[in-house]
Amino acid sequence: MGKDLAASFLAAREVFEEVDDALKQRLSRLMFEGPEDELVLTENAQPALMALSLAAMRTLERQGGLRLAEAADFVAGHSLGEYSALAAAGTFSVWDAALVLKARGQAMQQAVPVGIGAMAAILGLGLEAVRAVVAQAAEGEICSTANDNSDEQVVVSGHAGAVARAVELAKAKGAKRGIMLPVSAPFHCALMQPAADAMAKRLADVAMAAPAVPVVANVNASPARDPAEIRILLVDQVCQLVRWRESVLAMRAQGVDTFVEVGAGKVLSGLVRRIDRDARCHAVGTPAEIEAFLKTV
Repeated sequence: MGKDLAASFLAAREVFEEVDDALKQRLSRLMFEGPEDELVLTENAQPALMALSLAAMRTLERQGGLRLAEAADFVAGHSLGEYSALAAAGTFSVWDAALVLKARGQAMQQAVPVGIGAMAAILGLGLEAVRAVVAQAAEGEICSTANDNSDEQVVVSGHAGAVARAVELAKAKGAKRGIMLPVSAPFHCALMQPAADAMAKRLADVAMAAPAVPVVANVNASPARDPAEIRILLVDQVCQLVRWRESVLAMRAQGVDTFVEVGAGKVLSGLVRRIDRDARCHAVGTPAEIEAFLKTV
């Protein structure tokens, strides 16, 4: 993960080294060499994904002379990706983003004992239909919508039994599939309140600047630039629904026609295309993708 990027570009190596120094941990070695079971631990995966996104972004800036404030109208990210987006826009330093995400991962993992919670992706039902499903499935437990990813994909989160009931109810109501997700904790639901409390304390001590371009926040699918507001939104995000579908539609309504996914993989690009087939998408995370993208701008 990120090894080719680091080998190809000094700007990328500098980001990985800064993250390592901030965490006092050779996270880059874990990213490049594994073991995978250690990398996927939430406290490692969150800063690692941020590091890869920022390494790619800094490479685009240095190799292509891109300035985010001139090239983009908005930044946005899905869940932990919102921190990457904010760091790219200058709200957080890379150093602080690494430390905050390490703390976020630890707080989320510690909030709920392993096995108590679960998450599942419901395919083929929209948000309102899934909301009705989780309300019926709860039966006194926590069960709620966690990610509104597209018209065809909504993720639910909560107590394991309630989530399992939601999957079966969704299938009975016409969902194409209900897939239990291999996650370590039930993110973006009320069970994460201890993590939200921990993040409120952690973020209170972190320097934050206004982003160079507005961030479209997960919590309300609206642009924000005020650091005080962003601080509150990031705390609320821990327990609340990630409104990715609405965020994409809000940007499209403001005239955005091209989305550039900077970092690992092409998941968000795929979701954007499902939300709006006319949107143009670029996934930029490898040396070849960076070189190809820079030829288009």
